[in-house]
Amino acid sequence: MAERFNDKVVVITGGTDGIGLATAKAFAAEGAHVYITGRNEARLKDALVDIGNGVVGVRGDVSAPSDLDRLYAQIRGDHGRVDVVFANAGVSESAPVGGIEDDHFDRVFDINVRGTVYTVQKALPLMSAGGSIVLAGSGAGSKGFPNLSVYSATKAAIRSFARTWTTDLKSRGIRVNVVSPGMVLTPALKTYLQSNDGAEEWMKGAIPFGRLAETHEVAKAVMFLASDESSFVGGAELMVDGGFVAV
Repeated sequence: MAERFNDKVVVITGGTDGIGLATAKAFAAEGAHVYITGRNEARLKDALVDIGNGVVGVRGDVSAPSDLDRLYAQIRGDHGRVDVVFANAGVSESAPVGGIEDDHFDRVFDINVRGTVYTVQKALPLMSAGGSIVLAGSGAGSKGFPNLSVYSATKAAIRSFARTWTTDLKSRGIRVNVVSPGMVLTPALKTYLQSNDGAEEWMKGAIPFGRLAETHEVAKAVMFLASDESSFVGGAELMVDGGFVAV
């Protein structure tokens, strides 16, 4: 198990905290050459120290194609290939249907949808048969949470991408799947829970497992979808939500 990703080149967008950071640590611990992105320079530097194992950080915004060009230009020069892409970068913002404004709509779609499209598209020239693409979905793409219509729509789009890109890339031997977390104890969620009394109790009551997920549990699911252990899995959505959506 510890050698699954030895010498593999792995790209993780949004790798400075939460699920992205936990996943970067997991890949690096299994011998991968890990590249992470983040918009904040200070947080990116902190993440590199936290991850160790030779991880490389490239500051950038996935909604800016030129930033992604810089990322892949560096990888091309360093290794000449990409084996795994975890398109993880995303943003969650809320707005009631009667209060959706252009800035909110454009920001969430630009990062979550446009960013995912170009993260994958620009990696493809460096990928070959056996490569794996994992997209970051969400249980919100399958549920109807109030005030999250725009965010939920972006995650439903991600689910659709996995299906269509599986057919687009089947002749190249590149697999595409989605990992869809539920309620995970990321730094962002912890901040939300601290300012919303009763929210954590409601979440735990709604999840069949009776608890929130840890980031390393989602990382394990990403690793499975990225590895040869899932060699006959394509176009799938793996829910990591303690049964919330299914039950």
